[in-house]
Amino acid sequence: MSAKPPVLDRLGTLTTVRRRAVLITAAVLFLLAAAVGAGAQSALSLSRFEAPGSPSWSADDVLHREFKDGSPNFVLLVTARHGTVDDPAVAAAGRALTGELARTEGVDTAGSYWTRGPHSPLVSTDRRQALVVAWLHGSPTHVRGELADVSPRFTRTTPLLTVRPGGQDEVFRQVGEETRKDFLRAEAVIVPSVFLLLLVLYRRWAAAALTLAVGFFSVLASLALLRGVTLFTDVSTFAANLALVLGLGLGLDYSLFVIARFREEAQAGGDRLAAVRRTVSSAGRTVLFSGFTVAASLAALFAFPFPFLRSFAYAGIAVVVTSAFGAVVLLPAALATVGQRTLRPGRAGRDAQLASGRWYRAALRVMRRPLLYGLPVLAVLLALGAPFLGARFGLPDERVLPASASSRVVQERIDAAFPAQETDALQVVARDAGERAAAYARRLSALPGTYQVDTATGTYRAGTRIAPVADPARYRADGGRLVRFSVVPGKRALNGDMADYVAAVRAVEPPSPDVRVGGFPADMADFRSALLHRLPYVVAAILLITFTVLFLMTGSLLIPAKATVANLLSLTVMFGVLVWVFQDGHLSGVLGFTASGRMEPSIPILMFCIAYGLSMDYEVFIMARIAEAHDRTGDTRTAVAEGIQRSAPLVSAAAGILALTFATYTTGSVVFLKELGVGMALAVLVDALLIRTVLVPAFMRLAGNANWWAPAPLKRLHGRYGLRESAATPRPAPHTP
Repeated sequence: MSAKPPVLDRLGTLTTVRRRAVLITAAVLFLLAAAVGAGAQSALSLSRFEAPGSPSWSADDVLHREFKDGSPNFVLLVTARHGTVDDPAVAAAGRALTGELARTEGVDTAGSYWTRGPHSPLVSTDRRQALVVAWLHGSPTHVRGELADVSPRFTRTTPLLTVRPGGQDEVFRQVGEETRKDFLRAEAVIVPSVFLLLLVLYRRWAAAALTLAVGFFSVLASLALLRGVTLFTDVSTFAANLALVLGLGLGLDYSLFVIARFREEAQAGGDRLAAVRRTVSSAGRTVLFSGFTVAASLAALFAFPFPFLRSFAYAGIAVVVTSAFGAVVLLPAALATVGQRTLRPGRAGRDAQLASGRWYRAALRVMRRPLLYGLPVLAVLLALGAPFLGARFGLPDERVLPASASSRVVQERIDAAFPAQETDALQVVARDAGERAAAYARRLSALPGTYQVDTATGTYRAGTRIAPVADPARYRADGGRLVRFSVVPGKRALNGDMADYVAAVRAVEPPSPDVRVGGFPADMADFRSALLHRLPYVVAAILLITFTVLFLMTGSLLIPAKATVANLLSLTVMFGVLVWVFQDGHLSGVLGFTASGRMEPSIPILMFCIAYGLSMDYEVFIMARIAEAHDRTGDTRTAVAEGIQRSAPLVSAAAGILALTFATYTTGSVVFLKELGVGMALAVLVDALLIRTVLVPAFMRLAGNANWWAPAPLKRLHGRYGLRESAATPRPAPHTP
């Protein structure tokens, strides 16, 4: 009995023989994806920077469950239009406003300067402004949904007061609103721009339309899959932005490679359907394993216990699956039907002029003087990446929004006018230990950076009790057995690294062994700590998986190692520019943002996973063609030049399109998306235009036959399980470098 043909050969036959059925199925899937994916945005959730299971998470849980209270997440900035907030009429209006907010549906607790006493930090230095603070319990989606109704109701001007809403959840509610606007704006810009680029590249309407159709399918199908995931877990709204930009980008990337390979096979002569089958069995294999590397890089985000980052893993995997399915199944069926319209006339026999191609000649030029070309490029990359050595990671604040955003304006006024911020207080929960609790409050208040401490026994500043609190019962729970300390940081602590201040508070000798420290600063500190703790394992997993894929493709140990170093170089450039631009503030006027002097760590980690996957994506496509040529010729120099000539134009075009889709987000209003746009566009372009076309040929020329070396056992493993675009019999590689 003869052996069955390979799976991709059978798939290629199926897509040609049953092409009408496949296309009808594709149309049905497209309509279903459009119907389901259209409602995905409303099913997605908002997120907070929290670390489930952390000490701060535990403290917040006790605060919510036992004290029926939490860290204030909504604020009203109240300004006296005449006089001060202590004037009797203004004070009466302030108390009435506080009561009105407390009675509002969805608001669990509320307090203000007028209800907390004269020593409350809720009054400005000039006493013309005061704060009403409130806590709304629930998920970020629930709370910010409530605020969408509450905030407009409490935006008012009366003869006595001007009232403006703000606070942490109001800031990030507006971040979500701005993100949705950026999403729609990006769609309006990306689609026509990409279509024009495809027309310039292909010079055929049919090829451009088919490529864009696969990109659309990937976006809609990814959104539909994300909506399905929301039935089981929370998915962040930011995942939709990733699905748009990466779905369109990867869908186009994979389609470019498949159509280019089809043109190559068709122009070599023979039947169109046979060309489609050969395309699926060759380029289809590389697309699948390239997709696997991207998916594996993004799947590493599952190692983080944060719904925000896991959302990007769901989105990334959905994008890879739908893009690869569209390029390897749906697109070949379309090519089998209308593929003749994608061909450019007069291109037959192109292989005969392969050696005269500009990329071929450029690769030979680099390989003749590898150090002359390679070292300057390496120096430029290292110089661009050098600012990353000065990276400072911190907590995000209202400056992620544009300067005109109302919640940012409120927060900046609070920062300027108030000596401290109760909304940023650490919430410390402990067993009541009598005098030891009072001594603990004194020690906390004497800590550098602390403005004051409020607890059941009074208000403390600089180690001294200065007054009783207005409502002692607010600081006790569980029949008086639990006591709460509100540790209000001053501007010194707020302007420094809050994680250091949180650590200092936790280091103060506690009154009982089970002290728990929560509140917004502790939440952020624990989030960052958990993020950085797991980061080395995530990076190691990504490097190992992508190294393995490249080994299976090339049979070499040196080429995967070279690819790893090259990818890390491109990422170093990305991070260096991010620090230079977004941390240090260069180009802030051009890009329209305010630098905070630090970077929120989760976005760079997300970008690392995306950029590394995409870098390896291009590496797989280039090395597949180089390995194919080497299998046929046995000559490294010719193989590199031929592989780059065949792949570099496509990689450059794909990188340009993908960079455009990412760069669209630089026009957005949220700093997180601007970082994603600038960093990813730069990483993709540097990788495609400098690393793949200069450093790769330079390195491979210097390594010579050692490029293809591996120990004999690994060679046997590769011989059995290796991956290639062609069925060519591999030539034996040298056994020694």
